[in-house]
Amino acid sequence: MACAVHICVTHNNNMVTKRDRSESSAPLRPVEFHILLSLAAGERYGHAILEEIEARDASAVPDVGTMYRALARMVESGLIETVAAVDDRRVDYRITPRGLRVAKAEAHRLEALARAARLGGLLEKKA
Repeated sequence: MACAVHICVTHNNNMVTKRDRSESSAPLRPVEFHILLSLAAGERYGHAILEEIEARDASAVPDVGTMYRALARMVESGLIETVAAVDDRRVDYRITPRGLRVAKAEAHRLEALARAARLGGLLEKKA
């Protein structure tokens, strides 16, 4: 799936391209980032993703409806893809190369925010 590219013309008539939200530095929704974190370790089905999110951060576990809407949105945007279903009740998902790039960009963005919070005195400085 190709990503959307918008062409903008600046005040001096230079053309610049701007990728859509999923390829830009715009933040991911927390549920999307948690799903990508889970799938970065390998293929998972919905319930296994929820279990992994809970093991990582119990306060971040989305309700089932929120997670499945996020999964559908992420499949549509090409961040993840479905794998052949094991049976009628279980669909496995895996991260795409594009999804991995977006997840890494989000991790770097969050790391920079944490660094700024340390410098601003909101978090303890690392030893």
